[in-house]
Amino acid sequence: MNTSDRDMFKHTILVVLLSSVFLFLTMLLGISVGSTTRNWREILDVLGSLTRGNSLASTIIWKIRFPRVTLAALVGSTLSLGGLTFQALLRNPLAEPYILGISGGAAVGAITGILLGLSNFPGVSLLSFIGSMLTLFIVILISSGKNSREDSLLLAGVMVNAFCSSIIIFLVSLTLDARLHSIMFWLMGDLSLSSPEKVFMLLLFLLPCFVTIYSLARPLNLIVMGRETAENLGVNTRLVYLVLVVLVSLMVSAVVCQSGLVGFVGLVIPHLLRLIIGADHRLLIPASIFGGAGYMVLCDVLARVLPSQGEMPVGVITAMIGAPLFIFLLKSSKS
Repeated sequence: MNTSDRDMFKHTILVVLLSSVFLFLTMLLGISVGSTTRNWREILDVLGSLTRGNSLASTIIWKIRFPRVTLAALVGSTLSLGGLTFQALLRNPLAEPYILGISGGAAVGAITGILLGLSNFPGVSLLSFIGSMLTLFIVILISSGKNSREDSLLLAGVMVNAFCSSIIIFLVSLTLDARLHSIMFWLMGDLSLSSPEKVFMLLLFLLPCFVTIYSLARPLNLIVMGRETAENLGVNTRLVYLVLVVLVSLMVSAVVCQSGLVGFVGLVIPHLLRLIIGADHRLLIPASIFGGAGYMVLCDVLARVLPSQGEMPVGVITAMIGAPLFIFLLKSSKS
């Protein structure tokens, strides 16, 4: 291991440690917040016990709060990493799954599966993946061409996203039973339906995807410099594009099935992290995973504590933070 690799290893360990501490603290905060107030000592006692026990506090923490907080972390890490990956592949700092319409396409597929009465896995998940891949293909097809403008990708994503929204409204209008309210709430980002089993299955699915994307950090660094440059340096750009596009679409469709539409996480976190740690994806990828997870947990905490009664969809919080930042970045890129 040469000096540069040794320094990068040290920097990676430092980034992972700091971001994982941030995630741990936010998850601890998320577990402590709820309609039934618990003091810190009681929460730490339950978390530190080797067995879950049968007490009310143990049931609330392990079966309700911990799965919800873990789901929020997985959704945040997936959307953040997805945004970072698309920004590198498309060489556009404003690209992210929600703005490009991928989340909307996944939601169309998921709602179609729900209305058809299919099981969550594989029926709903499969249709959600097909929807995300189809919208991504349409966006790239519309934005490509000899006379395409620099912002054609974003314009295509916005239009496809609007079309997906109209399809979603049409499908929801066909639903006249009790599922209507739950679907509408789910569309704005709903983490309340988490369960230990669903969260565990999602974690098993996402972990290999995270590892695979991290293994492609060096090719991503070269692709950002230009596709021709990356190919001249020995990167099989077509294979890298294909693997990463399919992986991100799979990841996004999986979390959309569990959480609904949550926007702008893939825009806020990668942009913030680039300002802090630079543009090296060997550092950005682990930072995006942990940082996006912690950010989403904080947004979920706000969604639970801001309303005087009940809770609001977490997608409302992420949109209130992300939409102004998107406008700011869009204007900055044109100046």
